[in-house]
Amino acid sequence: MFMLLTFKCEHRWNQGSSNMDSTVQILEENLEKILKGEGLEVGEFDSVPEEVKPVTLRKSVCYIVSAVIFNSKDELLMVQEAKPECHGRWYLPAGRMEERESILEALQREVKEEAGIDCQPITLLLIQEQGPKWIRFVFLAEETGGSLKTTAEADSESLQAQWWDRESPLPLRAHDILPLIDAGIKYRRNPSFPMLQPVDIPCPVICQRLFLTFIDTSEEHRLWLLLSSNNAISHPSLPIAVSVNAFDTIPRAAHRLVKECVPSSTINIHTCGILGVQHNGRIPGKTDGICFNTLVLLDNSDDGAEISSPPPLKGDTYRWHEVTNQSLRGKIIQRIKENAVLPIHCPY
Repeated sequence: MFMLLTFKCEHRWNQGSSNMDSTVQILEENLEKILKGEGLEVGEFDSVPEEVKPVTLRKSVCYIVSAVIFNSKDELLMVQEAKPECHGRWYLPAGRMEERESILEALQREVKEEAGIDCQPITLLLIQEQGPKWIRFVFLAEETGGSLKTTAEADSESLQAQWWDRESPLPLRAHDILPLIDAGIKYRRNPSFPMLQPVDIPCPVICQRLFLTFIDTSEEHRLWLLLSSNNAISHPSLPIAVSVNAFDTIPRAAHRLVKECVPSSTINIHTCGILGVQHNGRIPGKTDGICFNTLVLLDNSDDGAEISSPPPLKGDTYRWHEVTNQSLRGKIIQRIKENAVLPIHCPY
């Protein structure tokens, strides 16, 4: 009898250990996907400031696409505006996304309509946002066909397109494109983050999945990730924060979630940048949302005190998970150290 009970206990322990190993493996596989710029289905929301309603393109949200395209002579593609308020001035190919479009389809359509050429995106360059109401996706792209639009083909989209040497005088519609051009020049010379394209995964709202990290200051550089307890323990997940009001920018939404679960006021919160962008848009009013997979770092207090373990959490909604996989931990630390993420530009 004693031997039988012992066998049963060992079997249960081994089974529990196997389940735990499987849980960690699932988590690590998902983390690898996010680091590669891939996406994951959006599940439950963790931080929601008010009632959540699906967003609708061109009604409750506005998405803009812009293209930075160089030719073999290092000249920049520019289009001459036809709109009355900026008639005759020059700008990057850009415009609003339309219903049922993917972000990439919107980019290619706008470039074709305004400049006359076909293009292929190389990578997202940066994200500009003014909260969830207005988001601009800036791409570095390359010409793949077509021909420059001439004045004989002028229409309501543009008057013409030209390659600009960036030295000859050119009256610009606005100087807000200069940082975008600089970002394209710098990336071509020295890519600061892996090439990134949006992935086709539906989402009803504007939200972000937080890849929220804490690294101790010892030589071991132990690393922890914040996990949500919303799902079953067998399916660990990164927390998701929803942006609702006009001032709920990506960094502010991340700060809100941290403040909800970390009572300590001495921890600094750094939104490093974006690891991935998820969007579908095929069903208007239901899949018009976007999920940003965002890398966030918590670090030591401003008083210089060293913290060797992550700050205590309030309640049981979240938990810390230490990343012990050496390869995975090294990749995460490298991305943080090199700031190898898609930049976010916020006006406030």
